[in-house]
Amino acid sequence: MRSWKQDLWSMVKLATPVVLAELGWMLQGIVDVIMVGRLGPIGIGAVALGNALYYAPSLFGIGLILGLDTMVSQAYGRKDYDACHRWLAQGVYIALLATPPLMLLVWALGQMVGHFGVASALVEPTSHYVSTLVWGTLPLLLYAASRRYLQAVGQSRMVTITFVAANIVNWAGNWVLIYGHFGMPAMGVRGSALSTVLSRVLMAVMLLGFAWKYERRRGHPLFARWAGPHWQQIRHLARIGLPAALQIILEIGAFGFSTVLAGKVSAIALAAHQIALNYAALAYMVPLGISAAASVAVGHAVGAGDPERARSDGWLAMILGVSFMAVVAVVFVALPGPLIALYTTDIAVLREGARLLWLAAAFAVFDGVQTIGTGALRGLGLTRVPMLSNLFGYWAFGLPVGIALCFRKRWGVEGIWIGLTAALIVIASALFFYWRSRSAALVNGEFAAQPATLETH
Repeated sequence: MRSWKQDLWSMVKLATPVVLAELGWMLQGIVDVIMVGRLGPIGIGAVALGNALYYAPSLFGIGLILGLDTMVSQAYGRKDYDACHRWLAQGVYIALLATPPLMLLVWALGQMVGHFGVASALVEPTSHYVSTLVWGTLPLLLYAASRRYLQAVGQSRMVTITFVAANIVNWAGNWVLIYGHFGMPAMGVRGSALSTVLSRVLMAVMLLGFAWKYERRRGHPLFARWAGPHWQQIRHLARIGLPAALQIILEIGAFGFSTVLAGKVSAIALAAHQIALNYAALAYMVPLGISAAASVAVGHAVGAGDPERARSDGWLAMILGVSFMAVVAVVFVALPGPLIALYTTDIAVLREGARLLWLAAAFAVFDGVQTIGTGALRGLGLTRVPMLSNLFGYWAFGLPVGIALCFRKRWGVEGIWIGLTAALIVIASALFFYWRSRSAALVNGEFAAQPATLETH
């Protein structure tokens, strides 16, 4: 009989590499912006704008593959390793199917950048950056599929190793390709995009290689019996992945729209908003990693036919994530001035940023609950309610409240953040109670997470 301490330690071991991988994902974008710094404001702006245009479509593509969390982890929990391989193959086929329309969409956004009202000097370099970056889409989605697979079979440490290597390659590639070292031409922002593409190719190759090596050691060769397209399985993965992808878009879209709203208030409001949002996003990486671990742990338990363990693992992940976010809240409340001062010495931005960090502290715990609740529910194959909760919480409730407080009540950017806080309270409450009811139904035999019949040859 395992103790809760053993379960907690297992959750920490599973989550830590995933958290580091999420931080590595953030670091790639930061490295790109830093490395183009010598090109001046136009270079920095082009990379920042290009990444913003690429961000939502690429995350939508990654979201389509999140069904692998559910199906691979449950198959692994049943010790059905051939089924794990078959689900990975179907995830790869989804990546292949999704890549052309996503590439076309991103390329079109890059060509239309001149119509978005940005400075004319940014149009051409941004278009060049995006038209190069788009070639990394397939490697990115193949990386996503192999990453979900490795996490689901308990090999998340490989993901961290891959991100360390990818960030080193991205940094070196930026240095060589942007400024023209070792006899290479100086490509400017296009060189930065090419470096990112190369690092994503490396990520895909390394993770697929790790998966092959791991399964060969287990005596279940990954590519020896590679499955062909199984349209019923592909549709099943899409039914889980599409709501997850939409949920991601709804969430990042809400915060992106809040940035646009902050820009309508004043430059000071926008600067304070962006700084506070950077801290909130950095803290969010930890519950996001725990969320992935919760999805895998719950899936393993469901696959092993242990609903009690599935429920306890979900609650344990919730406690772990909420505890971390409670510490984050205390830091935001206790040290808002020094944190904002790391970005700026402007008195007005310092004052406004401190107030926004207090509001970030108010929603931190709720952000942890909704994130980890989403992951635990994905372990059961339930992604529709999280998507609907984000649709209502942000777009039907929180953002309208924020707009009213900001512009009608004239509370400024703080009104927008109060709206975001209200949205997160609603979303977290909905997912908390939904997880409680579904996990209890699982234990009571009133709910079956996923039918195993789809895993036939």
